[in-house]
Amino acid sequence: MSVRRALALVCGVALLGACGDDGPQEPAAVETEIPDELKQDALVPPVSAEAGLGTPMEDRVATLGLLNKRNNVSQTLEMKPGEQRRIGDVIVRLQACERTAPWEMPKETGAFVQVLVSDRGSNDQFRRVFSGWLFKNSPSLNVVEHPVYDVWVKDCTMSFPGEGESE
Repeated sequence: MSVRRALALVCGVALLGACGDDGPQEPAAVETEIPDELKQDALVPPVSAEAGLGTPMEDRVATLGLLNKRNNVSQTLEMKPGEQRRIGDVIVRLQACERTAPWEMPKETGAFVQVLVSDRGSNDQFRRVFSGWLFKNSPSLNVVEHPVYDVWVKDCTMSFPGEGESE
């Protein structure tokens, strides 16, 4: 699926905003175990790439940024489609990542991401605050609207047939 088609699908996505308060500062985020009921198995498996149009989806690697605005800690997450990571009170799930082919203009990189955040005072109650495509060169197109966490796309590592060959 091209980024342009994915962009067309994004138009219908609604964002959920969350309200928060200025509570005590959190310690640096540490990856922890994800509860069984929130494991990736509950989601649809990642979509395979169209035949012959680049790296298969399961072999791509997305680089995402995660910022905790309370303590100003930023982390870089490298994930494959279908993976999820829990860091403190947030779970980041990656369903897909894409970038335009080298011969297409404009150049764009995107990832379909879901963000779940733990309700205050509960380590096993998570609610989805974002589900949709994020784009590297158009960060304002679709934004994770949460008072504590911000997630953005840095890169999607994949290749296309003929890319890198000299002419």
